[in-house]
Amino acid sequence: MTRPSRPARVLATALAAGTLSATAACSDGSGSPEAATVSPAAERSPDASPTPALTGAGAQAALITPADIEDDWQLAGDAATWRNQMLVGKVDVAQFLNAKSAAADCQRLLDSLYSDTLLGRATGASGLRGFTAEDSRLLYQVGDYGQAAMDATVNWLKGLPEKCNQFTATASDGSKRTVQVVEYKEPPKVADALAALTVTVQGTSNGQPATTTLDVAAMRVGASGAAVTNGGLSGVDHDSTALAVQNGTQRLQDVLAGRTPAPLPSQFD
Repeated sequence: MTRPSRPARVLATALAAGTLSATAACSDGSGSPEAATVSPAAERSPDASPTPALTGAGAQAALITPADIEDDWQLAGDAATWRNQMLVGKVDVAQFLNAKSAAADCQRLLDSLYSDTLLGRATGASGLRGFTAEDSRLLYQVGDYGQAAMDATVNWLKGLPEKCNQFTATASDGSKRTVQVVEYKEPPKVADALAALTVTVQGTSNGQPATTTLDVAAMRVGASGAAVTNGGLSGVDHDSTALAVQNGTQRLQDVLAGRTPAPLPSQFD
């Protein structure tokens, strides 16, 4: 079941940035109202980027809000503890023939999506915020990771559709899961660097056939970065993914420029 699209006035804005056409889904669950988790600024590694470091207050301000993604999204108080069991599995190295490094990249993808560490470890301030709508979840993370590290992450993600196009992973109960990784046709033209993928996992959950599909995006602004994962077992709101990328990038750009992010989505009023 795919959640209904918003009116054309909303879609037009998302399309202006480049609509993300992909499917997505996560394990189901409910969230309590609230929640952004922001870590304090830490000692930041030297970086060639001229943009300033992200502070703790800046990380808080850069996090998207329900207004940024619209629809019926509600803040979730337990986002830091979200774990999707469908993403747990050991990649079958044998199917990659001699490309063991590709198998390692595919394993890294599953592990990082499960543990919400897609961007790695922040060198400075970082934060996350989660949203729920019906059985869908959207997780938004932002932090100061360093330009070189963010570029490496973005380039790594861009190479996964070829390396991990389709592979098998074995769950802890011995069942097999088929994983497919594809790239978006038209990612939003935002940020200094951007990678966007669709990751689909087919297997079983609680003994029943299940498919989890995730919209996954990572974007760099200066030395800081942000990541979006969005989906639900019954479908995905692609417009919300596009808006999270578009508006999240704008908020991060505003914060790093010393501006206060504008209340959104005033442009849709």
